[in-house]
Amino acid sequence: MFLGGLKFNYLGKMSVQIEKIDETKYRIPKTYKPGMLVDGIIYSDERLLPDLLKDKAVEQVANVAFLPGIVKHSLAMPDIHWGYGFPIGGVAATNIDKSGVISPGGVGFDINCGVRLLKTRLFYDEIRPKIDDLINSLYNYIPSGVGSRGNINLKGAEGKRILEKGAAWAVEKGFGTKQDLEHTEEKGQIKGANPDEISPRAYERGKTQAGTLGSGNHFLEIQRIDKIFDTEIASLLNLEKDQIMVMIHTGSRGFGHQVCTDHVKIMLNCLCKYGIEVPDRQLACAPVTSKEGKAYLGAMNCAANYAWANRQIIMHKTREVFEKVLRQSWEQMGMNLIYDVAHNMAKIETHIVDGKEMRLCVHRKGATRAFGPDNPTLPNRYKKMGQPVIIPGDMGRHSYLLAGTQKAMEETFGSTCHGAGRLKSRTQAIKTLDKRQIFNELKAKGIVIRTTGRDTIAEEAPQAYKDVNNVVDIVDNSGLARKICRVKPVGVIKG
Repeated sequence: MFLGGLKFNYLGKMSVQIEKIDETKYRIPKTYKPGMLVDGIIYSDERLLPDLLKDKAVEQVANVAFLPGIVKHSLAMPDIHWGYGFPIGGVAATNIDKSGVISPGGVGFDINCGVRLLKTRLFYDEIRPKIDDLINSLYNYIPSGVGSRGNINLKGAEGKRILEKGAAWAVEKGFGTKQDLEHTEEKGQIKGANPDEISPRAYERGKTQAGTLGSGNHFLEIQRIDKIFDTEIASLLNLEKDQIMVMIHTGSRGFGHQVCTDHVKIMLNCLCKYGIEVPDRQLACAPVTSKEGKAYLGAMNCAANYAWANRQIIMHKTREVFEKVLRQSWEQMGMNLIYDVAHNMAKIETHIVDGKEMRLCVHRKGATRAFGPDNPTLPNRYKKMGQPVIIPGDMGRHSYLLAGTQKAMEETFGSTCHGAGRLKSRTQAIKTLDKRQIFNELKAKGIVIRTTGRDTIAEEAPQAYKDVNNVVDIVDNSGLARKICRVKPVGVIKG
């Protein structure tokens, strides 16, 4: 690594050049590897930089810079860590009109994994005696864990309709209201979904998983606001200290995983077919306008819609549990959706690059949209403040609500990080962390937790993640999004 005239070894094997641009940005020059078309840019600081050298994520930033049609930079957010093809926390845009490609590795297997944040009119002291009841009831009512199955069976035509209509399908079935759709990215229904590109195996896997939380880092969390940073925006959103919030983090479940698996196999054959050279076959791709590119985009959009429907159903069930336990209607409790944002997607968007308007395929792999004020895609109530940005942390620390900025539009195609970012793999966490000790530490902090998986509490322990407070400081200091408020967990369900 190159910093201030010094070179450091990467993983003790190879030398990676990283140049410091400023206090929150580092550059991998495109001269680092013959074939890089653009520089790599990593958002980080001196506190988190050493963690970058613990896996191959930095090398992946350089590899992404080989993608045909890539413009501006290969980008990495401060939660960067190793992933499939792209690093998690990676962002890259390709020019569709200049043979730009689309890569499943730039989206990931959990297509449209995303976060949904609800506010309430409730305050912590009001519900403190009921937190155990709420968490236990949510755990029993919302299926979670590996292979969890719900009671919504998508037989026949319904299996295609949910893929085409997304969250709107769920609302039509009685799971929520039209107002929820207004506060969901793409209104919960991205255009261009093509159910004909979905394999029988993917249909089978998705048939019974709508309305289920899943496993891994997916969660449902009851939280309270513990700090407000921007009083003006907080007032606009009617947010106050100690107010109760609910955060839902899940995606397209086994359906999205199968869609990615199916199309990775197809894309591998495209490297030779279209004469594409990349340093890692996990970056298999095809031109967006090719038969294979259109097929993947149509299938990926189906998975995205499935994920939005999934989170919509879970939110509705959450409202029902609150109603039952607290004996009030969800409307009386003010359980309204602030926003729902995706963080594993490739989307066709128009951006200004070098003073020119370009039609781009923007890959956000473990990265989330952060559109600035006055963006036409935003609901009217958010046009002045910018898009709500939700960055979850771990189950023992904090999560954040922020607002997107114009600077993000200029530097990162309107993107920022999606979470804290792992420090330990799940295997490492299980081997090195004491589950009982972690449980006791969370209990001592007043956090009620229910998990389905035997090892989940170790896999998802705070020690397995970067400190989200440090990560969000970089986001805020770099100007990619600005902090509105911070929340801390009081009750958590993990798969």
